[in-house]
Amino acid sequence: MSVVLVEKKTPQITIITLNRPERRNALSIQLLTELIATIKLASDEIRERILIFRGAGAAFCTGLDLKEAQDQTKAHATADLVAHVLGALSEARPVTIAAVHGAAVAGGAGIMSACDYVVAAEKTKIGYPETRRGLVAGLVMTFLRRQLRERDIRELLLGGELIDAKRALEMGLVNRVVPRDEVMNEALKFADSVLQGAPNAVLQTKRMIEELWSTSVKDDLERALKHHLQARGSAEAREGIGAFNEKRKPNWA
Repeated sequence: MSVVLVEKKTPQITIITLNRPERRNALSIQLLTELIATIKLASDEIRERILIFRGAGAAFCTGLDLKEAQDQTKAHATADLVAHVLGALSEARPVTIAAVHGAAVAGGAGIMSACDYVVAAEKTKIGYPETRRGLVAGLVMTFLRRQLRERDIRELLLGGELIDAKRALEMGLVNRVVPRDEVMNEALKFADSVLQGAPNAVLQTKRMIEELWSTSVKDDLERALKHHLQARGSAEAREGIGAFNEKRKPNWA
């Protein structure tokens, strides 16, 4: 059964739903693989101009599936797939919109951060608690450093606390905060604004925003992947992920 649902809203707008509600849309190998294929297929479709990402059930996405991540033999595969998803989002020809609710955590917040525009429901919790699992949010940092002040990045990544949508808006992590039942309407409203622009002009604008940075997203992701994998293979990661799955506090001693 597919865990990524694709709905054509119009010939120019596609809604992509992460569909593992029983696991709060945690990023499994299957979900990541399907997501990469879906983004690539949409980017290759010349009429496609808008991709809207949302999560089924109670949350947008709560990050890596830590039950799967506990298997060290899959660490490299999952890390590489997350990097590919973030890279695919960054390089996507269509404008990408994250319609977020419930929770966007760790890799889920990374997917959100890699999109061009973010609409969040009022009670959404957002954060990067990787250090509390013995991990490093290196891949996500590629995008946070482009979007936030250094002080805010340190608050999010070193403290590991989840913040509410209002605080995320103050930081610049999201563009709009609206009631839960208005999230998709707000996403579609921005989509309509984008569609008023000429397709090639919008695409070139996206490309120029990327090119103005001194380093590319691709290069930054490759650098970040090394740090991420180093942490994934550590004793701290084994303890942190194990503690999460066993619903106990980690022992960092």
